[in-house]
Amino acid sequence: MKFEGAARSRLFAGLVALVIPLVAAAAPVIPGASLPSLALEDQHGKVVTTRAGTRIVLFAADKAASDLINEVLLAQPAGVLDGLQAVYFADISAMPALVTRMFALPALREMPFAVGLGRDSAQLADLPRQKGAATILRVDDGKVSRIDYARTAEQLTQAIGLK
Repeated sequence: MKFEGAARSRLFAGLVALVIPLVAAAAPVIPGASLPSLALEDQHGKVVTTRAGTRIVLFAADKAASDLINEVLLAQPAGVLDGLQAVYFADISAMPALVTRMFALPALREMPFAVGLGRDSAQLADLPRQKGAATILRVDDGKVSRIDYARTAEQLTQAIGLK
């Protein structure tokens, strides 16, 4: 198939239009950066979003981080995330669909807090992560002011201001 003149220009323009949003969205989150607008479905099918008043974003990139965040949040009274003006996101994209459906979602539905679930790796790809650690993004006026990582319940509890 040969493209000539105007057809080639339209094809090129179409490809550029597809790629530019991907490149623009690929900026990693660092201190000083604007908090990205995230909207992911939780374990109950409701949408969890970062809003203007969000002060803390908890992020679990792997099972160890998810287990840690769940442990800390389960030890708190209901509504702890709302009280902290926090949201919680977990990247479950590497989990096989069958495991997600049969085991993870039923367990998550028992949790008294919402977990925004990243089912596609691109949805949370810009969030910083360290293997085995929970990521804590501190947000002030819509900008990320600080990034911390917690590997223990004590570290996480302290980082989100529960002690």
